[in-house]
Amino acid sequence: MKSRVVVVGAGGAGLVAALNAHENGADVVLVTKEYPTRSQTCMAQGGINAVLHEADGDSVEMHIQNTLKSANALADESAVRYMCQEAPKAVAWLDSIGVPFSRTPNSKIAQRKLGGAYAARACYAQDYTGLKILHTLYDRCLAEGIEILNERYLLELLSQSDESGKKYIRGVSLLNKRSGEVEILEASSVVLATGGYSRVYNTYSTNSLSSTGDGVAAALRAGARVSDMEFVQFHPTALKGSSILVSESARGAGGHLLNSKGERFVDELLPRDEVSKAIHDEIQKGEEIYLDIRHLGSEFIEKELPQEAKLAKLYENVDPSQDLIPIKPAAHYTMGGIEVDAYSSTSIEGLFAAGECANHRVHGANRLGGNSLLELVVFGKQAGENAAKYAKENSKERTFEKTKEFFENEIADIKRYTNEINFYEKQALLGELFYKNVGIKRDKEALQETLKEVQEMKSALPKMGVSDKTKEYNTNLVEFLEFKNMLTVAETILLSAISREESRGAHFRVDFPQADEKYRAHTIVDAEGMVSYEN
Repeated sequence: MKSRVVVVGAGGAGLVAALNAHENGADVVLVTKEYPTRSQTCMAQGGINAVLHEADGDSVEMHIQNTLKSANALADESAVRYMCQEAPKAVAWLDSIGVPFSRTPNSKIAQRKLGGAYAARACYAQDYTGLKILHTLYDRCLAEGIEILNERYLLELLSQSDESGKKYIRGVSLLNKRSGEVEILEASSVVLATGGYSRVYNTYSTNSLSSTGDGVAAALRAGARVSDMEFVQFHPTALKGSSILVSESARGAGGHLLNSKGERFVDELLPRDEVSKAIHDEIQKGEEIYLDIRHLGSEFIEKELPQEAKLAKLYENVDPSQDLIPIKPAAHYTMGGIEVDAYSSTSIEGLFAAGECANHRVHGANRLGGNSLLELVVFGKQAGENAAKYAKENSKERTFEKTKEFFENEIADIKRYTNEINFYEKQALLGELFYKNVGIKRDKEALQETLKEVQEMKSALPKMGVSDKTKEYNTNLVEFLEFKNMLTVAETILLSAISREESRGAHFRVDFPQADEKYRAHTIVDAEGMVSYEN
């Protein structure tokens, strides 16, 4: 049988992994719980970092140093070097497959400066960069004939243990959302590219409703480790009413942050954690905060920031060429995730991970703007290539510890849960608690209080049953499963945040406001909830 690679998740990282696994001779099946064009990658608007030519003192070395500085001494320098050195090739590849980058008058790829960067190195396509990359990758997958299974929800990873107890991946179990049937998909290797987990913050997140940490939770249950889960980046500029992202490109182009008095109170191009903290402090003083791009002019805004203008008009009823845009910080990007090595491999043989669900240790305590799209291309490629290679060398008969009937019984059990507690109300409460207690500023008492609430919610899950007992298109059931995963992820965030008694990057402890050298290490959480630190 031809070696099969299953890629779970069809955002940028998943599509890149699928293309590269296919190119390396694997039989690829791409699985997504929605549709590729709805993936979170489309919201990465600002650009993709790469030093295409060394001008104004910029260099690959400067890109590396900017990334390490933003990471607050918590990134793996070798991984950062690899990513930044691969960046020009990554952008050249995207250009070669048809990504419509904006161009300079002499037809070079246009670049802009984002926060924390020494120079203008973010390659962009207006303010739709992620969207245009995503659509181009999807087109390439369709052209290559890669099999795509839409509306499949990941239930669990399937594994097999040898005599020593070492686990090997053998496939995935899925819920077909259309039919309600459980499906077993065998594989020689699996790539998880399921995205981040900032939807734990509910309406206080810039992310789509799908960013519920499903892959992270499934990997943890399967026996993989997660790391640095406490580091959640808050984007400084989300629309005040809806938490919809206003791209960093607006500040990169010269936008100002103003308080109610019309005063600028922070350098807008500092790293995101510093800008978010400054905005938080102003809000605590009772100030309203605004983004001002009026001085850029309507012609520039229409040409370079069309999406930001459209979103401001649609969701805040303001014209950014004439009016101030009301904003607030919101949970945006999760630096932590599934622990992977230098080959994008997890502790489970044959299981790889890439994109926001994985922790390649390149972002550390705070991601540099423009590096998320870069990461998913560089490490998506690596994961796809290595998964294909592994699948070729390990294509053999598979046995499963759990069968289709096992998962069908689990779904049936959930449908028998009582409906005493409305889990949607608990999900809203979880978001409120996280934004208030596990947000930009944190302290031990509030973190422990939130952990207690989360553990009580986990214990009460059998009382939060679904009211919809039907089989086909049961969104009530899928949303319950997502909520269950969010609680698993929430617990690891809290355990990590309580354990890290210091302030570093996106993790700011009011009771421990300084960085501490003994925590210059990565927080590891295993399937049993044990917390440890590793360099």
